[in-house]
Amino acid sequence: MTLSEIRQAFFDYFESKGHKIVPSAPMVVKNDPTLMFINAGMNQFKDYFLGNTIPKDRRVANSQKCLRVSGKHNDLDEVGVDTYHHTMFEMLGNWSFGDYFKEEAIEWAWELLTEVYKIPKDRLYVTVFEGDEEDGVPVDKESIEIWKKYIAEDRIILANKKDNFWEMGDVGPCGPCTEIHVDLRSDEDRKSIDGKSLVNEDHPHVIEIWNNVFMQFNRKSDRSLEPLPETHVDTGMGLERLAMALQGKQSNYDTDLFQTLIQHMEKVSNVEYGKNEEKDIALRVIADHIRAIAFSIADGQLPSNTGAGYVIRRILRRAVRYGYQTLNLKEPFLADLSNVLVKIMSNPFIELENQKELIYKVIKEEENSFLKTLGNGIQRFEKHLNATKSEVGFVDLEKKIIAGKLAFELFDTFGFPIDLTDLMAREKGFTVDMDGFNAHMKEQKDRSRAATAIETDDWVQILEDNVEEFVGYDLLSTHIKIVRYRKVIQKKKEFYQVVFNLTPFYPEGGGQVGDSGYIESNNEKYTVFDTKKENNLIVHLMTKLPGNVNEAFLAVVNQKKRKASEKNHSATHLLHHALRTVLGTHVEQKGSLVSSEHLRFDFSHFSKVNEEEMEKILGMINENIQANISLTEKRNTPMEIAQEMGAMALFGEKYGDTVRVIQFGDSVELCGGTHVKSTGEIGRFVLLHEQAVAAGVRRIEAITGQKAEEYIQKKINQLDTISLALKDPKDVVKSVNDLITKNNQLQKEVEILKKEKAKQIKASLKNEIFEKDGISILSSIIELDAGSIKDILFQLKGENDSFFAVIGGKDGEKCSLSIIASDDVVDSKEIHAGNIIREVSKHIQGGGGGQAFYATAGGRNADGLKIAIEEVMNKL
Repeated sequence: MTLSEIRQAFFDYFESKGHKIVPSAPMVVKNDPTLMFINAGMNQFKDYFLGNTIPKDRRVANSQKCLRVSGKHNDLDEVGVDTYHHTMFEMLGNWSFGDYFKEEAIEWAWELLTEVYKIPKDRLYVTVFEGDEEDGVPVDKESIEIWKKYIAEDRIILANKKDNFWEMGDVGPCGPCTEIHVDLRSDEDRKSIDGKSLVNEDHPHVIEIWNNVFMQFNRKSDRSLEPLPETHVDTGMGLERLAMALQGKQSNYDTDLFQTLIQHMEKVSNVEYGKNEEKDIALRVIADHIRAIAFSIADGQLPSNTGAGYVIRRILRRAVRYGYQTLNLKEPFLADLSNVLVKIMSNPFIELENQKELIYKVIKEEENSFLKTLGNGIQRFEKHLNATKSEVGFVDLEKKIIAGKLAFELFDTFGFPIDLTDLMAREKGFTVDMDGFNAHMKEQKDRSRAATAIETDDWVQILEDNVEEFVGYDLLSTHIKIVRYRKVIQKKKEFYQVVFNLTPFYPEGGGQVGDSGYIESNNEKYTVFDTKKENNLIVHLMTKLPGNVNEAFLAVVNQKKRKASEKNHSATHLLHHALRTVLGTHVEQKGSLVSSEHLRFDFSHFSKVNEEEMEKILGMINENIQANISLTEKRNTPMEIAQEMGAMALFGEKYGDTVRVIQFGDSVELCGGTHVKSTGEIGRFVLLHEQAVAAGVRRIEAITGQKAEEYIQKKINQLDTISLALKDPKDVVKSVNDLITKNNQLQKEVEILKKEKAKQIKASLKNEIFEKDGISILSSIIELDAGSIKDILFQLKGENDSFFAVIGGKDGEKCSLSIIASDDVVDSKEIHAGNIIREVSKHIQGGGGGQAFYATAGGRNADGLKIAIEEVMNKL
């Protein structure tokens, strides 16, 4: 069976058992502060387990795109080194939300594996939770008794909490699990060593294939457990591992999907897979990583330097590094490989086909950029090793040790893996200070951990309320009750998350920032400083709780901010429509931010928007504003009807069976945000910037309403001021351009005069050079800018074999200090110009630095130049 056939057989089987087959959620997570990427099949069903949302279907099954780059067995630097772990993987799962439980889950898992997939029963083992005294949870006897119907008792293995008790996080739903393991070893190996002894021992061919989690408990913040009101089943089976078992392979990378990718790379690199372990690892890394990269871009996450984007950039650069370092690929290769991936995985993942051009262009640009960065990093590395005297703290040239500081800089700034630095060092006869490198790595991880650390107490329940209605589309104030709250500590700041029975506060989502405002009771106000959505709960962030949380309160949204945000949000819809009309239907939203201050809109387009196009776009937007088009809003519209209306579904978004449609004339989008009642309320739309943010992605920033009016008035005032300064010319633009041309000409004349002056000063300085102990020495204070002084000093250094100079410069209200020394003077006198300049620059009320042979400082106190120069000369 091919991987596609295996996936379909899973769907067919569970559909026959009354499960609804649902699509994978986007791999990139939104509206969940605890996750950047889906890392388990259950993530999209989290709200069902938490009781925040009532499931429409009690039984579902799917194949979920997942991404893991940390945790047990999922360290990014280990992926590809072994043969069965991945960054991105597909998790097949069947789910019961308060419906069936252990009996059916175990029966169906066994039947599918042994009757449909035909895995020999004598190759299977199962593990069951042995219980935990500390948690007060007994051995899972129920699962043992069920398993005894299907498998010999000596193949049922008791396992501890670490392996067989699944938890969503530090708090939340959890429960015991039963795992099915398969022994893929040869018959000969199976006879020599019992597979039972290898279960959960990280053997590459005795592996967990399916995990059935039985959610029975809720973990509280004090670590105690309480029973859930309903029990659930959450199962996960890695499709790649299953394919390995069914296709009779000894490695996930030998299955049909990965072999197609590896075979392409064999042709590109002229390397045969299976002949050299080092090159095999490189091919596995590249075949694995291209999936994670392409799917992330298709789901809306572009590589960047922060957050989820940094994770994708790190994965992409790791793949490029392996190609560069091990396969000797000096030109981009991943972009072409993405086209191969699209061909073999666009069914059932149509998003790959829809976004293939964007995927290709983004990857190609990232590759080119990183290959250049790699080259710069190698130059920096070699510069330190070839230097006569290294920059402090980077290299010990005598002991031939690369400091951990340099190894970490190459890793952090240039993306060098430590093994690449180690390899380059050994080729030059150096070693790397690994303890120093690891210390810098630990510091970085500790900083990152501290920045993201969050402590949450248990929810304190005040009222029982199953559904928290959002009434903010129609009301900006309403009477509410507090349903629950909890204390949170993040970045050493304490605040509260509060849930109301209903709320007018819009929670951050769809690019629109969350509302702020207050709740009031007995003439006392309590600030709501932000509103977010967490696990489908609208959570109000408050610095202080009311004294009596049981009271009724009036909840009031900050109307001024909300109205300004609405103008920007509706303007974003008009902008999106205008872009597609003028530039073409290839334009798709790739990100947005809508606040009360401004709007930011990212969209797919492969060239700069030219002036003519932008004029049309802005004209169309402002025409639609002036037309005062009324909002047509349709709530709870079936998805099929919304699509018939031509509503735009946005990338990376997961929609339910019913949606909200926002229409302004020809602009029709699915949107949950808040909007103006008619476009005339927007007032004006003013463009601030249009620029590239990634390959194939442009960004527009703009303002509307009062901010736009203020901006225009400011520009008018500036124009009036300029016009007045130019004595009110008929054509202000022409006059300014003429002035710039004249200024440039005068600047050129000044430069000529400065060069002539510098020549004269240099001739004078040559006469001041004196010799001492075989060194030509110069010290002086002159009227010249720092740049010209630098030119003179390097010329004089080139004209004198052993040379040392310190020059003070006066340039208007500024002053400078410059030190230069020949390499032989640096070595014989053991001086470092940079260190000296940092020490003496205090005299000129400034600061500076530099290298051992040249350094400069700038300051404001020219009177201190004399004493500074005297101190420098005393060190010679």
